[in-house]
Amino acid sequence: MVNSSRYGRITWPIFLELISLPQKTTALMPLLFGFVYAQYAFGRIDWANTLIYFVAQFCVALFVSGFNHVQDFKKAKDPAYLRATNIISREHLNPRKVLALMFAILSLACALGLILVFRTNLILFLIGGGAILVAIFYTAGPIPLSRLPLGEALSGPVEGCGTIFIASFINMRELPMGIYFHSGWVVDLTINLPLMIQLILVGLPFAIMDSTVMFADNICDLEQDIHNERFTLPFYLGKKRAVQIYPLWPLAALLFLVISVWIGYLPVWSLLTILLLPWIIKNVRIFMHQQDKQTTFHTAIKNLLIIDGAQVLIMVIYLFAA
Repeated sequence: MVNSSRYGRITWPIFLELISLPQKTTALMPLLFGFVYAQYAFGRIDWANTLIYFVAQFCVALFVSGFNHVQDFKKAKDPAYLRATNIISREHLNPRKVLALMFAILSLACALGLILVFRTNLILFLIGGGAILVAIFYTAGPIPLSRLPLGEALSGPVEGCGTIFIASFINMRELPMGIYFHSGWVVDLTINLPLMIQLILVGLPFAIMDSTVMFADNICDLEQDIHNERFTLPFYLGKKRAVQIYPLWPLAALLFLVISVWIGYLPVWSLLTILLLPWIIKNVRIFMHQQDKQTTFHTAIKNLLIIDGAQVLIMVIYLFAA
């Protein structure tokens, strides 16, 4: 544990590691896609809403990383993990100060979110609030979600589909969901099912790739997680079966991309992503040969950036060429 009389300073290099800044490129992919998809599918970009949400979502991503480090430190059982891996213990940081800093960042995100609620619809308060609760209780609480086989089922949909949904929602004139107040204390909840299905379907490849990265991370950390009493999906599947299932995730992402093109939710140009399959397969084979956080885990991140980045780039090129 951290000796309270010898707390270290949060320098810029430590802060950047605390918020896992290098990994934030993965969080940007669904955000950017949601913005360009709003222009493609609905022909509208509200630049004020877009800028506000960009800053708010980035703040949430920073909060999640720092908050998770503190919660992992508090719940860790493995002395080796505390000595060498967890930044709070390794750098002798004051967990209370780190939490205060992270909640200050989250407060900024919430304030910006409330501005978006006033500029759009009250339903956004419920959607955004639900997403933040998932982020907090992912590692906090008596039974954190990260210590259950639920991480992949929650993180992907929230980070992938949820981000794309909100990024499109704030730019749409005709909203897929809404809460409307009438005289006589009458409140209507409206749901446009075709729009909901459209946004969910185009977001599924991003959700699946987010879950793929978490699945690979949990495979690599399986032994360490067991020592820290974190029982993730690979624990219940067994490492051998988890590795065998791993290649199906990126293939499922590409399958839903093809379905979206076939239905007409995405342009035919999006199928160019499939041409990157040789590189995707190469990365999958590297990870299946050896599952190591330092040497092969990055291949899962590479596949996310390949599939998600290609969709963003193709959509941008299509919009400029149209």
